[in-house]
This record gives sequence, structure tokens and C-alpha cells, in this order.
Amino acid sequence: MDLTEYVPVVPDFPEPGVGFRDITPLLAAPDAFRASIDLLQEACEPYPYDSIAAFDARGFLWAAPLADRAGKPLLPIRKAGKLPRRAAVETYRGEYAEVRVELHADAVSEGDRILLVDDVIATGESMAAGVRLVEGLGGTVAACAALLEIAALGGRDRLDGHPVVSLLGKL
Repeated sequence: MDLTEYVPVVPDFPEPGVGFRDITPLLAAPDAFRASIDLLQEACEPYPYDSIAAFDARGFLWAAPLADRAGKPLLPIRKAGKLPRRAAVETYRGEYAEVRVELHADAVSEGDRILLVDDVIATGESMAAGVRLVEGLGGTVAACAALLEIAALGGRDRLDGHPVVSLLGKL
């Protein structure tokens, strides 16, 4: 199944000159969505992990079924102010503004191997913030995984040599 057929580019969204990769047709096609989960699970097999940390909110779409299938904990990385207990905080420069993300401070223990999951790796700034969160809490990043990678934006280069898994890396 060619998943690229389910991720069209929407020109000039959200602003002129941007080619937005729309994942909603993939989500609306159960066979394609299931295939994307199957393929991401298979691609992450070489990177053993103890838990999955996922980015608010679209990363949750792939991370939750992956965590369920693997029988592993799911650790939400949320936008600032959304977690109820003490949290580690990181800030990064998003496409349009500075963004603060949090991970519960007790979510990662020393030596835990964490698979980071998001829908897209673009500039790599959000994923790099996730790496800093995990490592700041004493964990190790097993790999950075996403449905798609926008290679032209160089996000992989900001991930300090951590393994990157992307199903649709040529978009």
C-alpha cells in the first residue's frame, strides 16, 4: 500500500508558500491507517524500548496503538500547563512561536529506553525538545519515530545522531 496517496500536500496552508502535509485522509481510511501503524511498529523493532513518549496531540494517534500492541507504557508530552503533576519542561522554537512542552517528572527513570513518536518530523525542534526531556530525566532515546519526515527542513540533523524512523521520509 502506497501511504503517500493518503497524505496530500495542501499548498499555501497555513500561510502562503507552505505546503502542508495533510494526514486526515490517512486517518479517514482505516486500512491505510492500520497499515501505517503496522509499518511503524515494524520499522521500530530494531530499537528496543521500555516506554513510548508521544507528542500532543497528533503523535498520540500512532503512539497509543503502538504502546498497546507492545504492552508498553505511553508517556504524554503535552503543551505547558496540561499535566497535573510535577513536570520537566522544555522550550523550542515552533514554526510560528515559542512552544513549551512538558513530561511528568516521574515518567522516566534512570536508564529507561524511550521511543519518541510524533506524526511529522519537520524542523526537528519539537523532537529535539523531547530528546532533552527524556535525557534530562535520566532516560535514553531509543529512536525518534514519525509517520513522515520533511527531509528538506533538515530535522534529522537536529537530533544529535539519535536513530530516526520515518515511513514517508521523502516528502
